[in-house]
Amino acid sequence: MSPIMATRYSPTIRRRRLSAELRRIRLAARKTGEEVAADAGLSKSTYSNIESGVKKRPTVAEVKAVLEACEVRPGREFDEILDLCRQSLERGWWTRYRDVLAARFVGFETEASAITTWQPIMIPGLLQVPEYMKINAQACLAGPQEIRRAIDARMTRQRILEDQDPPRLCAIFDEGSLLRLKDHPRTKRAQVEHLLEMARRPNVTVQMTRADRLNPGSGGSCVVLEFPDPIDPTVVFLETVTDGIYLEEPDEVARYQNLMDHLRLVALRPAETLDHLRDVHLD
Repeated sequence: MSPIMATRYSPTIRRRRLSAELRRIRLAARKTGEEVAADAGLSKSTYSNIESGVKKRPTVAEVKAVLEACEVRPGREFDEILDLCRQSLERGWWTRYRDVLAARFVGFETEASAITTWQPIMIPGLLQVPEYMKINAQACLAGPQEIRRAIDARMTRQRILEDQDPPRLCAIFDEGSLLRLKDHPRTKRAQVEHLLEMARRPNVTVQMTRADRLNPGSGGSCVVLEFPDPIDPTVVFLETVTDGIYLEEPDEVARYQNLMDHLRLVALRPAETLDHLRDVHLD
C-alpha cells in the first residue's frame, strides 16, 4: 500500500489523497470504473465523481462499498482509507468565506510547503495590508459587509506565515500594482513598509518586475503550490472570476515552473527590489 500520512492535512488535501487511493486500489483489482460502480451499488456517475474528486464529500458508506467491491479485506489498509474519508469530511475555516474567496485554493495553500506566486496587477494576497485590501475590494464595487468579510478572510489566510513551520513564499509582482496607488499615498506607504518588513523573514522572498519593461508573465497571475510529501503532486492555480483552474498534469506544471524561473530572472533581484522600494516608492 502507498503510505497514507498521519500528519495534519487540510480536508482539501485529504480529499485529493482519497481519490488517488481509490483509483490505486481499483487498478490493483484490475477493474474498470463501471465494474466497481456496479459491484458497489453506485451509479457510474457517482463512482466516477468520487474517484476523480468531483464529488467533494463522499460518504464513509460509499467508500466502504468501493473497498469491498475492489476486494480490499478489513485490516490496516481498509481502516486507513476509511479514516482518510472521515478526515476529508471535515470543514476548514475557509468554508465560512466561500462568498469572498476561492475556498479550494485556500485549502491547498494552507498545507503547502512552498508557494511561488506571480501577480502582474496586484500585490500578492499573502502580503497585502488591510488598507490595500479595502481599496481593491472597493474597486470591484463590493459592498461594506462584503469588504469586511474579504479583509477578515485574507487576514486569516496570512496567518500561515506566522506558523512555527511556515511555507517558503516567493512573491513576484509588477511595479504597476504600486503605481496605481498614486491617489492613495498613505496606503502605498503602508504597503511598501509591510513588503520591506516581510522580506526580512527567512522564508519570504520578494521580487518586483519593472513597470517600464516587458516580462514573460503577461498571460496573467498564477500560483505554484508544492507540498511536503512527494505523494501530493504540485498544483498550479490560475485565478478566475468565480474560483479558478487547478493544473496537476506534470507537463502543465513544468510549463508554469519554467515561467516562474524566467520571471525570477527578469525581475529585480531580491536586494535590488528592496532598494528600489525604498528609493522610489517610500517617499
